[in-house]
Amino acid sequence: MEISFIELMGLVAGVLTTSSFIPQVIQIIRTRDVSGISVIMYIAFTLGVFLWLIYGMLNAQIALIMTNSITLVLAMTILVMKLKFKD
Repeated sequence: MEISFIELMGLVAGVLTTSSFIPQVIQIIRTRDVSGISVIMYIAFTLGVFLWLIYGMLNAQIALIMTNSITLVLAMTILVMKLKFKD
């Protein structure tokens, strides 16, 4: 399987943006502090990521499918913790 430069660039961009959520998830798990998290922003963001995932699936774009699947899990984790731990 050969990956094009464009596909590789998409995968690298996706890994960088997806991995940026990991410190936030860890911080919330450790502190249970969600006071700085906007529930409306995370609802909109999670819905947007879900739609990007569907778009990627419909267009068979592996970079979008892989990275948005992981981002969706991380964003949903933050959203659930925001609703669970409240301010």
